[in-house]
Amino acid sequence: MSMRNIPPVIVITGASSGIGRATAYAFAKRGASLVLAARRARMLHETAQECAELGATAMAVPTDVTDERQVQALGRRAMERFGRIDVWFNNAGVGIFGRFEDLPSDAWRRVIETNVFGYMHGAKVAMRQFRAQGHGTLIQNASIVGRIAKPDSSAYATSKFAIRGFSEALRQEVLDQPAIQVCTILPSVIDTPFFEHAANFSHHRVRAAPPVYTPEKVADTVVELVDHPQAEVVIGGFGKVGSFLKPLLGPFGTRINGRLLNAGFLANEPSPPTSGNLFAPMEDGRRVRGGWRHGPNNGGVPTVALLGLAALSMGLLAWQRSRADDRSRYA
Repeated sequence: MSMRNIPPVIVITGASSGIGRATAYAFAKRGASLVLAARRARMLHETAQECAELGATAMAVPTDVTDERQVQALGRRAMERFGRIDVWFNNAGVGIFGRFEDLPSDAWRRVIETNVFGYMHGAKVAMRQFRAQGHGTLIQNASIVGRIAKPDSSAYATSKFAIRGFSEALRQEVLDQPAIQVCTILPSVIDTPFFEHAANFSHHRVRAAPPVYTPEKVADTVVELVDHPQAEVVIGGFGKVGSFLKPLLGPFGTRINGRLLNAGFLANEPSPPTSGNLFAPMEDGRRVRGGWRHGPNNGGVPTVALLGLAALSMGLLAWQRSRADDRSRYA
C-alpha cells in the first residue's frame, strides 16, 4: 500500500530506542498508523506519545518477541484497532561480544531466540495476515554483518546470516501473490544504544567502529521501501564497499575484515562481563542515538578512506595472484 494514498498501518518491533524509534518518528511524520512493540513499556509509551504529537495514530503494545504468544497478541491488537496490517518491520534485536569459546551458551542461545525466532514469530503473524488481505510488506533488519560477518560476534553474525536466508525463502514462497513483498535491510554501523546494551564477554570495552551512520538514514530507507520495495538494501558506504570486496578477496578479505573489525569494536580498555539486555531490558533512558558520531567517527568522512581501502585491497590481491602465477610458472 502506497504512502501516497491511504496512510498505512505499520507494526514496528524494537521501537523503544535506536533504529526502531527513529523509524517510528519517520512514519509518524507521514501520518501513518503505528503499532509499536518493545519490552520497555515506559519508553514505548513515550515513543507512541511523541509519534502522536508528530501527526500519527500510535499505540504501544509491550512485547517480548521471544514469546510467540506475545507476538500473536501484538498482531491481534493491530487488527482490532486498525483492521489490517500493511507493513511489519522486524527490527528488535540484541547483540553479544566476545570470542566464541568464552560466550555462555545460554547467552548465545538468547541472541538466536531474539534475532531469529523473534523475527520468525513476527513474520508468521504478518505473512498470514498479508495472505488473507492480499497485500503487505515485510521488512527485516539483517545488518551488513549478515553478509560479511565479524569477529567477536559469532551469535549475532549467525542470526543475521539466518535472516537473509529466511527472507529469501519467504520471497520465493510469495511469488504467487505479487502484492506481498519481503525486503531485507543491511545497515552498516549505526549510532544507536546497541553497543551500550549488548552483552559483553570480551573483557574489553565495546565501541562503535567507524564509520558510524545515523539511525535516521536507516529509517528513511525503510520508509522508501514501502513505495519502492527491494529484496536487499545495504545502508552506508562501508557496507557497500565491504559487500563488493567480500567475494573478490576471498581468504585475504577474511583476514583484513577480522583484523580491522576486532580492533574497531573492542577498545584497549578493560570491561567486566555483562549479559547486557539479553534477558531483561536496560532502563537507561537511551532513546534514538548512542552518541558515537563525533570527530572522524561520523559516517561522512570515510568515503575517501573506504576507496583507499578498496584500492589497497585490490592491489594486494593482484600482487598475491601475481606471486602465485610466478610460482606456478617456475614450478
